[in-house]
Amino acid sequence: MSINGYNHHFHRLISPSHLFAVVVAGPRRSMATTVAAAAAAPSSAATGSNSRHRGGGGAAYTAIKERVVFEREVKKSKFIAIAGPVSDEQSAFSFLSQVRDPRATHNCWAYKVGDQFRSNDDGEPSGTAGKPIYSAIESSGIDRVMVVVIRHFGGIKLGTGGLVRAYGGVASECLKNAPTCLVKSKVPMGVEIPYELLGVLYHQLQAFHAEDIKQDYETGKDVTTMVTFKVDYDQMEKLEEAIKANCGRDIPLYKS
Repeated sequence: MSINGYNHHFHRLISPSHLFAVVVAGPRRSMATTVAAAAAAPSSAATGSNSRHRGGGGAAYTAIKERVVFEREVKKSKFIAIAGPVSDEQSAFSFLSQVRDPRATHNCWAYKVGDQFRSNDDGEPSGTAGKPIYSAIESSGIDRVMVVVIRHFGGIKLGTGGLVRAYGGVASECLKNAPTCLVKSKVPMGVEIPYELLGVLYHQLQAFHAEDIKQDYETGKDVTTMVTFKVDYDQMEKLEEAIKANCGRDIPLYKS
């Protein structure tokens, strides 16, 4: 279909999501089209100018559920935006290797995982491709996502401003139409507890759906053991209160 002089196309394929502990937030628009989310594998980064930042991650975030493709034609150049979920830098480069088109003039990209992000102009003038794509990701509120925008040059130069609008625009539309979900992160925790209260503790861990429960008897104390586990971020305080109430004493929980 044609909008504001641009030609838009959505492609639809079916795919499972590989996110964990999700609470579905619902799709944004029915026009979005999905492509199967592929398995991660090691790969090298694309060439070209890039920016990079690394930091921590959040406790809960909005994620894209499946791979989505959006196409737009701008002055005879075809721009194809492909967005998909990624968990870290390695899976981002794997995603890039899967979707990049070696026949295209440019394969520009950006990804965001928590406070870590990276973008690449892949031969376009510095700041005209990777950064606008990342800005679209940031504005969407979606995390742990990568967007690759493939450009097939049509013979007409767009200029700096035109490139920024083209790359940022297709990335934004791609994400705007992507089905999303809310992901709750599991937080590592631990508690040092007397043997006599282990039954009470395990009952509470089961009630709060704790995962990866492990027990360590090497605490240096004869009557206590260390139990470590993971629990939903928004359940931490409630679990701590429940353990104290049912054990009848103040038992501090350690957060990793």
